[in-house]
Amino acid sequence: MAAVPPHAASAAAESLFSVEGLRCAGCIAKLESGLGATPGVIAARVNFSAKRLRVAHLPELDEAALLAAIDALGFAAHPFAAPPVQAPGEARRLALALGVAGFAAMNVMLLSVSIWSGADGATRQLFHWLSALIALPAIAYAGRPFFESAARALRRGRTNMDVPISIGVALTATTSLYETATGGAHAYFDGAVMLLFFLLAGRLLDSVARARAEDGVAALLRRVPREATVVRGGISERRDAAELAPGMRLLVAAGERIAADGVVEAGESSIDRALVTGESLPEAARAGTRVLAGTINLAAPLTIRVTAVGEGCAIAEIARLMEAAGQSRSAYVRVADRAARWYAPAVHSLAAASFAGWLIAGASLHQAVTIAVAVLIITCPCALGLAVPVAQVVASGALLRAGVLVKDGSALERLARASRVVLDKTGTVTLGRPRVTGGLPEEAAARAVLAALAGASRHPLARAVGAALEGVAPAAITGLIEHPGLGIEGICQGERARLGRPDWVLGGAASAEHRAAFAWGTITAAIEVADPPRADAAAAIAELAALGLDPVLFSGDSPPGVAQVAGPLGITAAARMSPADKAARIAALQAAGARVLMVGDGLNDGPALKAASVAMAPAEASDVGQQAADALFFGDQLRAVPRAVRAARATMAVVRQNFALAIGYNLLAVPLAIAGQVTPLIAALAMSGSSLLVVGNALRLRGAAR
Repeated sequence: MAAVPPHAASAAAESLFSVEGLRCAGCIAKLESGLGATPGVIAARVNFSAKRLRVAHLPELDEAALLAAIDALGFAAHPFAAPPVQAPGEARRLALALGVAGFAAMNVMLLSVSIWSGADGATRQLFHWLSALIALPAIAYAGRPFFESAARALRRGRTNMDVPISIGVALTATTSLYETATGGAHAYFDGAVMLLFFLLAGRLLDSVARARAEDGVAALLRRVPREATVVRGGISERRDAAELAPGMRLLVAAGERIAADGVVEAGESSIDRALVTGESLPEAARAGTRVLAGTINLAAPLTIRVTAVGEGCAIAEIARLMEAAGQSRSAYVRVADRAARWYAPAVHSLAAASFAGWLIAGASLHQAVTIAVAVLIITCPCALGLAVPVAQVVASGALLRAGVLVKDGSALERLARASRVVLDKTGTVTLGRPRVTGGLPEEAAARAVLAALAGASRHPLARAVGAALEGVAPAAITGLIEHPGLGIEGICQGERARLGRPDWVLGGAASAEHRAAFAWGTITAAIEVADPPRADAAAAIAELAALGLDPVLFSGDSPPGVAQVAGPLGITAAARMSPADKAARIAALQAAGARVLMVGDGLNDGPALKAASVAMAPAEASDVGQQAADALFFGDQLRAVPRAVRAARATMAVVRQNFALAIGYNLLAVPLAIAGQVTPLIAALAMSGSSLLVVGNALRLRGAAR
């Protein structure tokens, strides 16, 4: 990598490009290493699945210079500015080329069968010319994706996987045309068009697999409306969503999708957040409620103050996280990358050696060329290059549809290897939504005062009290003061009223079993508050134990509060743990040989999430929790955690199978090709079949997250 000043990381700019011509792991290695050697480039990372390139570079290096560097490496690129939704152009071009190659292959094969059946003389010559008339135009059209990519690479003195393919097809067609023109007995037009047909089928299948894997994110992005109603000075007008800016006020009608992230300023309604959170039940929305772009306002009009637009929206962040997952490198991907760096030169050398060896052994020029072509075709490492990324992309897409967002592709490997799971209590095993279970005052006047205090605070316990007193008209209260960490107080009818920590409200009469207390004059109440486990917590913990992960609960709460949750779930627990305690215990587990999966959500879970081998968090987690986690799960289902572990293990099993298929194919096929036992037609069928087998095997992961 080019030398970069020490301060470069903090001063770096970032550019994103769409890249054409990425075919395999060798292309990735060539592009990343080539750009890495460019002065001013800090890092380059390819997202093979999305065919995108992200470059971190010094600010003085502009996009034009980067495009020139990419072009010099043999790849066509352009700045990426469109939403991350796969355009149908590539798939359509591949489908058209596949149709042409398939039509030619069927007709040429019919003619070839007649020749194989014994046609000779003038009939054989006629059928060869008819095959040429059908095959040559088809090869010129259907082979364009390979020829253009190979030509770009060769013009710059480089190679890629399309070079041996193009050489093989061109040599096969040229040799066959020469044999036809000179009255020879053998022509391999069928092999050339069949090779293109199966190569195109593999690439089209890969394109479809990528489209399916990105459907979850694409669905979110397509559902963000392109227009919104902006309210300014009492006047409403329709504006393009691209013109929205933070601070604007939107009027969202009932049944309309929200065009930007924001906060409700006026109105009460319910919001369908299923696209973002996976939660099927609508959520109430009133003044102060945060709403997200792409969600649906169901019941009544809302006035919303915009807080984030475009790339700043939560949906755009999901797309970026999915892209980051595709850019990461697991150990398996690194193995494939290293293999690809020497594979292409080895293929060319092997084909040349086969050609020279057979000539020295006394074979004819025609026979030597045919064997060299077969070696070029059969050794194309498409299956090896697809072994990891296809499995990773399909599995990530399946998990996203199931409500789990994998931020880091290498996390699938680490998740599959986890042997212990540590769970945080509040907000993870529980929903982090306290609920009053008893202890409210009976007197109507006291309940009205308590409702007024609860309504004046945003603390979760105060909100829980307010929810329990829904429908109670609040009393008139003055002198409201909120004391951080203690509670809120005010004056009602000349008497001081307090709601907050029991020791602050009740003094020596406080009980450690109560989470909140209320006092007004002579009336006191020790309020019982519980944060019950998620509905599926017991089932999730049982599934984790069945997977051999030995779950344990770590919490900073008091022992009684922890026991209240851990006891019914039958899980080992530790209470009063500080963030440092959690991180230290996880480090100790890992030092003893365990690979820890940490599941937590809060600010105090950040060190533990970072210390673990792999981390998950609820999508509602704090910013610190979301940043530290490798995967996020949406909705209220804790069973997303064992589901993700099962999917990760299935993914790694498929990756190992794909490597075995790719390596086994080469060990079997290459010696046969060198020995002259494989024609170009059979080589085309074998090579393409191996790629299709790897992609088809990976597509089994579509149901891995069920």
